[in-house]
Amino acid sequence: MMKTYKIAVIGQGYVGLPLSLEFAAHYSVLGFDINGQRVNQLNEGQDITLEADIEKLNDGLKKYNESNGSVGYKATSELSDIAEANIFIVTVPTPIDKYNAPDLNPLISASKMLGEIIKKGDIVIYESTVFPGCTEEECVPVLEKYSGLKYNEDFFVGYSPERINPGDKVNTLTSVKKVTSGSTEEIAEEVDLLYKKIITAGTHKASSLKVAEASKAIENAQRDVNISFVNELALIFDRIGIDTNDVLEAAGTKYNFLKYKPGLVGGHCISVDPYYLAHKAEQLGYHPDVILSGRRVNDSIAKFIAAKVVKLMIAKGGIIKDSQALILGVTFKENCPDVRNTKVVDIYTELSDYGVNVDIYDPWASKEEVKHEYGIDILDELIEGKKYDSLIIAVSHNEFLQMDLNTLKKENSVVFDTKACLDRDLVDARL
Repeated sequence: MMKTYKIAVIGQGYVGLPLSLEFAAHYSVLGFDINGQRVNQLNEGQDITLEADIEKLNDGLKKYNESNGSVGYKATSELSDIAEANIFIVTVPTPIDKYNAPDLNPLISASKMLGEIIKKGDIVIYESTVFPGCTEEECVPVLEKYSGLKYNEDFFVGYSPERINPGDKVNTLTSVKKVTSGSTEEIAEEVDLLYKKIITAGTHKASSLKVAEASKAIENAQRDVNISFVNELALIFDRIGIDTNDVLEAAGTKYNFLKYKPGLVGGHCISVDPYYLAHKAEQLGYHPDVILSGRRVNDSIAKFIAAKVVKLMIAKGGIIKDSQALILGVTFKENCPDVRNTKVVDIYTELSDYGVNVDIYDPWASKEEVKHEYGIDILDELIEGKKYDSLIIAVSHNEFLQMDLNTLKKENSVVFDTKACLDRDLVDARL
């Protein structure tokens, strides 16, 4: 007899919501989130992350109501609502703390919560990025403790790392191959078939939970190390006095050269996941030199940008203290409202430490979220008539590419382009 799935997705953010809506086309899906305001918005057909297909969201809500919950989507913050589910998918954030150590609190809290409601035969699938071994070493004991059930006898676990790229409307959830795994061979097959239902690009069934966990960690660690290499090149070429992008264009004419670009490395994945892998390595007595040196280089770029802007201003005869700077963009990437772990804030802090008065303008970012996360007030809109001593293009939003920067510049203003997205004749320097 075919198993009837009732799915609960824990966390309704950038990862959990698109996942919920894809499954809702086939199954009954409850999207659980502890943020009541977020739940209300979703049930009204709104999504502030801009990741959801609004048509799919409203279609899912309609199906759920019309079928009396047998198919479709509904958001909830009530634990009792999801108690009848038999598949629980965890998509909570896995950040790092101020010491760059993994912060597993959201993951452990979600596991504790699920331990109180899971039943015999239920499957808990984790999608949150973790270090290899975390699911079995950290999450499973919590599930056992609070449920009183036995792992791989009474309940089972899967791990299928998320591959959501915020703001990317081409490489979407269904169009990117999905890695799956399960705590037994049978469960691995069941989890794989479940995801095959929604992932048109297909799936890759990993040989174990640890392999699936490690695959996610190295996806982003590899990208981080590659970007750190070109960021280090940018630091070297700045001292030589040549343009990094010119060098990359020339080198890129060879068939096997990988054209990574220098830049700020923020966000919830690339700048975080390598620390999870490093944490596990150090637990086992190995110090991962390459991974951590890459992290150090990438974390230094904001300071370099701020210092470079100050040097350029001094070279033009500018006075630094109480000068006016405008940073265009605060999200961690272009055309996306996500401000998690943005390194633009580090440029702001560095310039402020030099005595510069800094404004930030970003039409994509939530003013309230930036204030809550970083304690910084950003502009609602550009101040009419205000001109700046320095302009830093930190994010290449489409809006900024159309902007006439001359309306914002003083006579000897410095313009620094961190994204190499503007005509080079318009800028004094670029990364």
